[in-house]
Amino acid sequence: MQNEEGQMMDLYIPRKCSATNRLITAKDHASVQINIGHLDDSGMYTGQYTTIALCGFIRAQGDGDGALDRLWQKKKAEAGQ
Repeated sequence: MQNEEGQMMDLYIPRKCSATNRLITAKDHASVQINIGHLDDSGMYTGQYTTIALCGFIRAQGDGDGALDRLWQKKKAEAGQ
C-alpha cells in the first residue's frame, strides 16, 4: 500500500522467485537473494547490481546453479553485453 506521497507503507512485501515466479514466503528459510555486481570493460565495479532471488523449492531440487546461470545469461543478453 502507498500513502499520498507515494511511499511504500506495507510492513511485509513478499519476494518472488526469479526462476519460477513463486512467492517466497516468510517461512521459506532455504531461499536466497543474490546481488550480482556489474563490471565495466576494465573489470572495475560500477556500483550497479542485479538482484536474483531463488526459492527453497529450486534449491531443494538441486537446480539453483542452473537457474542462476540461465537467469544471468538472459540478463546479459537483455543488456547487450
